Amino acid sequence: MNLELFPPEPRQNLLPYEGIVQDYGLILSAEDSHAYLQQCLQQLAWQADEVTLFGKHYVTARKIAWYGDEYYQYRYSGSLKQAQRWHPALWQLKQQIEQIVGHPFNSCLANLYADGSQGLGWHSDDEPSLVASPGAETVIASLSLGATRKFSFKHKHSAAKVELLLQSGQLIVMRGQTQRYWKHSLPKSSRVVTPRINLTFRYFYPL
Repeated sequence: MNLELFPPEPRQNLLPYEGIVQDYGLILSAEDSHAYLQQCLQQLAWQADEVTLFGKHYVTARKIAWYGDEYYQYRYSGSLKQAQRWHPALWQLKQQIEQIVGHPFNSCLANLYADGSQGLGWHSDDEPSLVASPGAETVIASLSLGATRKFSFKHKHSAAKVELLLQSGQLIVMRGQTQRYWKHSLPKSSRVVTPRINLTFRYFYPL
């Protein structure tokens, strides 16, 4: 059965408690999704992500690109990141998503997974630069382009787990205390042989 034949139904909250993940379904047509995918693949300033974990330096196969209102800088996992000014395609998507979500964003972190051999382990997007004040709500809008991939949520203190398939053009939004109580990941899959791009629109607070 090809699950991509069935578009995702919008849902107000995918999580059972202590967090909000809204699924807006497909916000782009198949034609627009493909066009944005090709633009991003060919025109964004992709670079390998670099992290230092337990004293060891790693260069990831996954590539990233960061854009925003300003040339923001922040450091995480021993590596300094700097944003570039908005690419026109990302700016256009930002405006569309802001209207849908009802929340402003000033940056976009793009992730490129060449195929299913590349994924992302369990983590929370809870850096201080993403939170206006301690305990404040964090809003992150995540738009998928390209290959359909499984996306997983896992509660930090219980056995609760939520999984879904994200299709090209599908938008989910993580709100409230999601980053405080839940981790998320993109599992690897040998069945996926085409690229996926994940555009995460955020509000960045320079420290």
